[in-house]
Amino acid sequence: MAAKSTAKKKLQFWGTGRRKKAIARVRLLAGDGAVQINGRSIDDYFGLDTLKFIVNQPFAATKSAGKFDVFVNVKGGGFTGQAGAIRHGIARALCEADSDYRTELKKAGYLTRDPRMKERKKYGLKKARKSPQFSKR
Repeated sequence: MAAKSTAKKKLQFWGTGRRKKAIARVRLLAGDGAVQINGRSIDDYFGLDTLKFIVNQPFAATKSAGKFDVFVNVKGGGFTGQAGAIRHGIARALCEADSDYRTELKKAGYLTRDPRMKERKKYGLKKARKSPQFSKR
């Protein structure tokens, strides 16, 4: 008969965030505020301070900075879209952690999925709206 594991399981909260083509799977654990994105620290992953600021906005809104460690898997899109997706995922995970955070996050607009996407290319055009140069002859 195998002995049962008595290791204490850590409480974790999940949230999925999306923006443009980026999809972020966010996991929150009780901790000291470390943010790890795709196995790298936030400082290594995002070079711009504005992107780091965007990622940390839900913590500032709920005054919960330093309470959770954040582990993120993000793919698709560019850096700005990924930062927006991570913010959306963190906001959803915080709602799961404490339902009292929902009002502040909703008021700040962090729970709303940004619907703006790239417009598709149309036939006869070079891009979505750019047409070839017109020539009379």
